[in-house]
Amino acid sequence: MALDRTTSQVLFDDGHHKCIAFTSLVKGEGVQANQFLIIHGDHAAVLDPGGDLTYTPLTLELSRYVKLKQLDYVIASHQDPDIITSMPRWLVYTDAKIVASKLWARFLPHLNSAFTSDRMKGGWLERLIELPDEGANIKMGDAVIKAVPAHFLHSVGNFQFYDPIAKILFSGDMGASIVNDANAPITDFESHAAKMRGFHQRYMCSNRVIRLWVNMVRDMDIEMIVPQHGTPFVGKEQINQFLDWIERLECGIDLMNQNSFRCPN
Repeated sequence: MALDRTTSQVLFDDGHHKCIAFTSLVKGEGVQANQFLIIHGDHAAVLDPGGDLTYTPLTLELSRYVKLKQLDYVIASHQDPDIITSMPRWLVYTDAKIVASKLWARFLPHLNSAFTSDRMKGGWLERLIELPDEGANIKMGDAVIKAVPAHFLHSVGNFQFYDPIAKILFSGDMGASIVNDANAPITDFESHAAKMRGFHQRYMCSNRVIRLWVNMVRDMDIEMIVPQHGTPFVGKEQINQFLDWIERLECGIDLMNQNSFRCPN
């Protein structure tokens, strides 16, 4: 599976089903972040749309592929600002349903007064799909996006999204890397691991949870793992290299000791 290195990265396209990544919409001081569009026939969903930094450039990019009125869903993997703070705009300017963890769904109105705005189409609760902890199938016509549990892999109510047609796992912060060019392919895994290690050691909860996640992923038919930050893992070899590496990584509470919990003088 080859990546098309243009402004919009076409990850998969069989003529009816498409997956597209937008990797360079954040400008200035914001952390690099990827946004995603899945199209299946007349149906479409945006994954992890981001905040104010990305809303306008993202909608301009989306218009190359779909009409905003065509969006079925705006889907959030977790509650972070670079994931979800543009949500009020999607509620006002589209008819899309909002998909988020049930743990975070009722926090969404704190984002903006748009949740009570007369401009919003329908009540926001009517447009909200709350994901249960065990995950769910999100229907797109005769296709589905699978919300896969990834709890405590950065967030207590965390999900990743698996596209069975494209065989892509959109992995959120799992596999994230700090790179200058998110479209440059990985040519040396050990060098790339250095760009992931610090982030994963701090932002992932524990090796125990990671190993549970790895066991799940090894049983899935995946040809690409695409994180929300940085470079995707393409092909079975790279995916297995990443799984072998992350499976052994101590992180989060594994690295904590009493020195981590001291009241400042």
